[in-house]
Amino acid sequence: MADLTVLDGTTIAFDLDGTLVDTALDVIGAVNAVLIGENSAPLDYAKNRAFVSRGARWLLQSGLVASGVENPVARTATLFERFTRYYETHIADESLPFPGAVAALKELRAARTKLVVCTNKPTHLARRLLAELEMIALFDCVMGVDAVSASKPDAAHLVEAVAAVSGDITRSIMIGDAEPDARSARSADVPLILVSFGYSETPVSAFAPDILLHQFGDLTEACCELVGGMQPREALG
Repeated sequence: MADLTVLDGTTIAFDLDGTLVDTALDVIGAVNAVLIGENSAPLDYAKNRAFVSRGARWLLQSGLVASGVENPVARTATLFERFTRYYETHIADESLPFPGAVAALKELRAARTKLVVCTNKPTHLARRLLAELEMIALFDCVMGVDAVSASKPDAAHLVEAVAAVSGDITRSIMIGDAEPDARSARSADVPLILVSFGYSETPVSAFAPDILLHQFGDLTEACCELVGGMQPREALG
């Protein structure tokens, strides 16, 4: 059994969508509500789930392009506020934490870690989602795209999130599901855990995480290995 005392004082930063919470149904659903309102074809969920990591703006523009809308970039900018209003109202209609996520967060908190959310969502939407799912109290800080000088994949997002809780970047871990998380962690020289069940167009093993995680039940031990300097391995689920 892992020695949890090694985690005391460590800062663990989490991506949100596709890492902690399966939000794809609500994100794509909100995009589709806007597209349908514009007499455009809705996005197919199965074909677009992996693209959720690109963000709602990209998904909306993609739908407009597929429907042949003229000047889709400008139209996306015009419609995005409508998406945000709809999504905020329906942010947790279908979204759920991934299995084992809440239990893992509670275990890490019990080990006296500092937990931060490092997301490219706007902060108020991230906080609303976590509040709706009764997860907000598990985190010391939520740092969205509007709360940092530069968002993922820039290292600044991770560095500033850790600093916001007076954490030590040299005793931090990044946990995500896609390339922006990997690039942010590598640029900040922070150990990286990627989950295999999130939103990535490319198999996340291609981003060479220190540990590839298949289930949250293995997360605490994986963090202990990284912090304790043990040989990283793939966490088998």
